[in-house]
Amino acid sequence: MIGKGSILQGYRVMSALLEPAAAGLLLWRRRRGKEDPTRFAERRGYPGVRRPDKTLVWLHGASVGETVTLLPLVEKLKRRGLAVLVTSGTVTSAKLLAARLPAGVIHQYLPLDVPRYMRRFLDYWRPELGLICESEIWPNLMIEARKRAIPLVLVNARMSERSFKRWYKLPQTSRYLLSCFESCLAQSQGDGERLAQLGAPRVSIAGNLKFDVPAPPADADTLAILDGLTTGRPVWIAASTHPGEDEQVIAAHLGLKAHLPKLLTIIAPRHPQRGAEIDALAQANGIATAQRSQGGMPERDVELYIADTVNELGLFYRLSQVAFIGGSLTPVGGHNPIEPAKLGCALLHGPYVHNATDVFAAFDRGGGAREVADTQALAGAVHRWLSDPAAARQAARAAAQTSHQLGGALNRTMQTIEPLLMRVAIGLRETAS
Repeated sequence: MIGKGSILQGYRVMSALLEPAAAGLLLWRRRRGKEDPTRFAERRGYPGVRRPDKTLVWLHGASVGETVTLLPLVEKLKRRGLAVLVTSGTVTSAKLLAARLPAGVIHQYLPLDVPRYMRRFLDYWRPELGLICESEIWPNLMIEARKRAIPLVLVNARMSERSFKRWYKLPQTSRYLLSCFESCLAQSQGDGERLAQLGAPRVSIAGNLKFDVPAPPADADTLAILDGLTTGRPVWIAASTHPGEDEQVIAAHLGLKAHLPKLLTIIAPRHPQRGAEIDALAQANGIATAQRSQGGMPERDVELYIADTVNELGLFYRLSQVAFIGGSLTPVGGHNPIEPAKLGCALLHGPYVHNATDVFAAFDRGGGAREVADTQALAGAVHRWLSDPAAARQAARAAAQTSHQLGGALNRTMQTIEPLLMRVAIGLRETAS
């Protein structure tokens, strides 16, 4: 029960009263290109497609990283003959999932966390089981699912030290919300301990599902063309960059040109719509550029190639010898280093990796990754590896080995949710009889 006068009760009341403001927020986001205008109603809980007439398992991830993490689970559940619904909250993730979800799996946008939106969503889809990825703990979603007795599991769960300190100040709130989960499958021992301290029930350590996600795909014909255009050139990529990092990558490129005159630098921004902004930054520094989204190609005179498209990182990791992982030179927290590790890249990252501290530490210990503190250190590390291909290959092999050794979370996760899947199946048979 939610106590009267509690923080959660106040949140419920305020989020209901602010529903008109939530609608206004969606309109503002649509004008800025952050919402899909053709599927706008989904963000208010209205269904975009028909619900399948069979057992439905719902999986939710916030954005690209989380939804990609769920793909192996989606495959397993689909093979069992279950209907599968995947939700996310960003246009970029929807585009990626359109390309990578198995046939027949449904994608919808998760509604904003407004009571009426969440009621509408859950009443229509009626999932028999919900798998929530990492740390997507929305109060109205949790409360409405609990009212409907929908079993929820927090998969690939993480709780950083920073988040733990915030939640710890709200013990009743954190305990109630985490109690809405049947179980929590943590990425690491530290994540599990912090979740247990906050009141999460039945915490177990499953490992990180990202290690079991297949390497991102690449179109073979396109790869052959790009490979032909870049043969004989040292190539590195700055992947999933944020504002404040692009400037540092451009500065590093300028410093490297004197030592590596054929150098090709690739920037793949976390948000592809920033491509034009990065192009202007580079050109202001006298750098010859081409934009992927505009049909540009990395011809011989191109120094900086801007990979501002969705679902093509697999191409650019395969072309690169070294990958810098963005979101780590600015305090975003770091993005996924596992994909480039699986595709033959030596890894670099900045000091801000609190989103995946254990993952980055494992790559560092194994010799597949190095930390760089600033522009100068970034340029120095790129230069060392690109001017010594044997050392870069050794680091790339170490990164791939670390990635392989840390796999297995998918099987552990399926073993844990198996009783719930059986319980759902038994419940449905009893209802039918």
